[in-house]
Amino acid sequence: MPQSLSQVAIHLVFSTKERTPWLKDRDLCGELYAYMATVLVNNVDSKAIIINGAQDHVHILCWLSRRFPIMDLVQVAKKETSKWMKTQHRSLSGFSWQGGYGAFSVSVSKIPEVKRYIENQEQHHQKVGFKDEFRLLCKKHGVEFDERYVWG
Repeated sequence: MPQSLSQVAIHLVFSTKERTPWLKDRDLCGELYAYMATVLVNNVDSKAIIINGAQDHVHILCWLSRRFPIMDLVQVAKKETSKWMKTQHRSLSGFSWQGGYGAFSVSVSKIPEVKRYIENQEQHHQKVGFKDEFRLLCKKHGVEFDERYVWG
């Protein structure tokens, strides 16, 4: 086949360093998510479907480019948005993302369901904390992890 084609949806989850609640200001988060979507499409050819989160983490549902591995997509998104956040206010000069991330494949038929889940993060996190949410996502997707290393 002379042409390479793909359509891979990925659900990414990563937190702020030490899960510090840097993302309280919803207006700032809206700008952050819009900037992150721009970074994804311009830098790693991956179009965001939806980006949202809570005070200490972010969820990204996007189309994964066939030209970049997941780790590059996450690295670019974190690096560029971390730099951007630090320019928004002096109080954000210490902002950074946690080193790790979760990446979960999403069937095209499940995109509406995952999109709704990401849209409702604020309500969801009134009942469930980030650690429990991440544990559930890993369990649902069959991802094994060691508690000693995942929260670092």
